[in-house]
Amino acid sequence: MSRRGVAQVAAGILASRLTGLVRERVAAHYLGVSAFGDVFAAVFRGPNVVQNLLGEQALSASFIPLYAQMTAQGRRDDAARFASACFALLVVLAASIALAGVLFAEPIVALLNPGLLQDAAAVEAGDQVIDRYPIAVAGVRIVFPMTALLVVAAWCLGVLNTHGRFFLSYFAPVLWNGSVIAAFAWVGTQAVGAGIAGGRRLVLAACVGALLGAALQLAVQMPAALRLLPTFRPRLSLEEPGVREAVARFGPALLGRGAVQLSGWLDLVLASFLTVGTLAALGWAQRIYLLPVALFGISIAAVELPELARIAAAERAREMPRRLAVAFRRSAFVVAPTVVGFLALGFLIVSLLYRGGSFGRADTWIVYLVLCAYTVGLPATVVSRLLQNVYFAAGDTGTPARVAFGRLAVGAMAGAGAGFALDRVSLALVVPDVGAHALSLAAVGLALGSASAAWFELAMLRRALPRGEGVGEGAAGLFSWRAAAPPVAAAVASAAACGALWWRLDALPALGQAAIILPAYAALYLALGWKRLRRELRPRTR
Repeated sequence: MSRRGVAQVAAGILASRLTGLVRERVAAHYLGVSAFGDVFAAVFRGPNVVQNLLGEQALSASFIPLYAQMTAQGRRDDAARFASACFALLVVLAASIALAGVLFAEPIVALLNPGLLQDAAAVEAGDQVIDRYPIAVAGVRIVFPMTALLVVAAWCLGVLNTHGRFFLSYFAPVLWNGSVIAAFAWVGTQAVGAGIAGGRRLVLAACVGALLGAALQLAVQMPAALRLLPTFRPRLSLEEPGVREAVARFGPALLGRGAVQLSGWLDLVLASFLTVGTLAALGWAQRIYLLPVALFGISIAAVELPELARIAAAERAREMPRRLAVAFRRSAFVVAPTVVGFLALGFLIVSLLYRGGSFGRADTWIVYLVLCAYTVGLPATVVSRLLQNVYFAAGDTGTPARVAFGRLAVGAMAGAGAGFALDRVSLALVVPDVGAHALSLAAVGLALGSASAAWFELAMLRRALPRGEGVGEGAAGLFSWRAAAPPVAAAVASAAACGALWWRLDALPALGQAAIILPAYAALYLALGWKRLRRELRPRTR
């Protein structure tokens, strides 16, 4: 693995996430922290959980290590037959998911967002204006076929990543984002001011755009993946080399690799029972929070997984601690300014991304507070991705799965307790200048529960690392304060300077402040950490 691989993944993810933020900016402009914002979050969250668990998460953990080992051993024909058989199984699985989503949309929405079932009674009683449940059902019927296409696209990602072709797979979501943006733009001018019917049209148009975007995302990756296989003959068979082992790993990897996704889903389940707008606030904050998780955690972990699998196949376990230590230092260099920046300057970030149209000052404050709560768990989430690779490379998907069960339990209990307690606290009590706004702090409590679960997962993964082969002993260096202190100090110093600048620019509107302060923060941090940056980007030798 070289810096080129990390750079390719990071560049692809950065492009896709930046267009994703534009997509969210457009959606926030039209929907805000409202009932329709709730529906938008509910409709896409469930299918996205399925996509990430079955595709980028579980498939990466079960398919990539075995495929990488076969290619490293020169077994190209076996690798091609293995990949073809996995493709056939995945197509059947994806088609079943799409059909189930269309046929059982009503119970799926009820399961994923049970609180929406209460809307009809609330509307009848005059406590609410919009029944979110039927709109969510209609949206789910559209986006589950989208999920099936994206799950198959994840197979392309596995093949391309193993052969060192990282950029295309992580850049392809740009097409998906662009399709959703185009859908909003197409109906936005006509739907604004059209009341409930207009909001419904906006949400369903976004769903149709997402479906078309998924088809484009698969179409651009499939030819490139097929060119890397000497033969491609999909057939449903468990007898091809490695297929049974991949299937055996797949189930436990659903939880081991997908704890973040499942935790986010549980947050939304709980949020559906709380004050209207809680679902939307969580959704807008999660999209900002998950950017560094994807950009740093996934990019580094995605490049490391095939390499760790090759190390495991060659029985060179003592090389793993060195690789993990370097990966941790690189992660710390980019995660430290993200954590400090979200906490200190997050209000400006939310303003820059979302402020405008239906998204007002109160919306900005609640999303910022939720972002701060999620950020507490960001370092643990990124480092956990690195540690999970150790288990997956060695063929152990059971340990991360058991830890994931614990994470889900901790997150659900902590989030429910804090969320329902803070549902009684109005945002206006904390931020007086937002006026008599109906938003509560329930979403902040749910995010704090998720953050506590992330630290629990990291502690358990570290504790369960194998001992005696150099891996467990070397992992202690992953948590060295000495390694993390320089980037943290540089980030704090940069934030302090930019905080003073923010105070001097108080007369400017929020968007103007953000346009000046956020680039200044990034430039100052890079200036303070330039020597360390050059060292961390230095190519590695095998």
